[in-house]
Amino acid sequence: MARASIRLPPFLLLLAATCAAVANAQLSEDYYGSSCPAALLTIRTTVATAVLLDRRMGASLLRLYFHDCFVQASPQDLPLLFPWSSFNIGCDASVLLDDTPSFTGEKGAGPNAGSLRGFEVIDRIKLLLELICPGTVSCADILAVAARDAVVHLGGPSWTVLLGRRDATSASASLANSDLPGPNSNLNDLLAAFSKKGLSSTDMVALSGGHTIGRAQCQSYRNRIYADTDIDGTFAASLRGDCPQGGGNDGNLAPLDASSPDYFDNSYFSGLLTHMGLLHSDQALYDGGSTDGLVRSYASNNDQFGSDFAAAMVKLGNLGVLTGAYGEIRVNCRAVN
Repeated sequence: MARASIRLPPFLLLLAATCAAVANAQLSEDYYGSSCPAALLTIRTTVATAVLLDRRMGASLLRLYFHDCFVQASPQDLPLLFPWSSFNIGCDASVLLDDTPSFTGEKGAGPNAGSLRGFEVIDRIKLLLELICPGTVSCADILAVAARDAVVHLGGPSWTVLLGRRDATSASASLANSDLPGPNSNLNDLLAAFSKKGLSSTDMVALSGGHTIGRAQCQSYRNRIYADTDIDGTFAASLRGDCPQGGGNDGNLAPLDASSPDYFDNSYFSGLLTHMGLLHSDQALYDGGSTDGLVRSYASNNDQFGSDFAAAMVKLGNLGVLTGAYGEIRVNCRAVN
């Protein structure tokens, strides 16, 4: 069961923020430089092979990382001084954990069930790294680097991934259901969800641009193509044949960016300008609200989008992660040690 959030007085919030800052200070670019020097090359080559065999896998690995980072660690993984604190700890590989008798994990939560992919790629990387340098590289760091490498392999920007995260020892389906924004979210929903994680509106729009790669299931966009009025009519009609209004074909896929679904660029934003966002939550970024200007900027400037996306990914990846004595280094990413 999810633990209730308790609002802390300001001085404890300050202490919590200080604790998170200290934890982040333990991250470094060359964390595995001496303990596992082949770690980054192993991750990069395995991701490259996976994306070569299945172009969709790049988007799947990026989404897997997003869905990990947006769910905070379980209470037992938090610093003992703040077991009931409300500051967020994500990017802890909790999304990779299978269900156990003691907790129901995140894989079966509404936003994840039947749609998250890429677990076997992470398993393959972990197996190789356990052979090379046992008990050294965390699943959380593997996820972070794999997401970066997947974007790069599809033509997107690169960024420095600071390393040294540790893995959560539990997971929460209820937190996944409450924290992850859904495909029918409106702009206020999205802004609130990202703000809860310490991310700005610019971060939110840039990170949403990750939908320039990948596909969504019919069940996620059905309501949009039949009920929304802010959608291009021809575009909506082209999707209805594979996604009937009465139900069925829930798993049928459509590209989130109809122009270049397997290439990381700014055409996702150009699609929003012509009301061709596949999900309601996509089009919400350009629907007369406060983020319209940013969408227009990204649509006209791929470099700005790439730069802001990379910066937001760094920020997302460094928010209150588990380090030091907290969490563990899992031997198997699907199960606690």
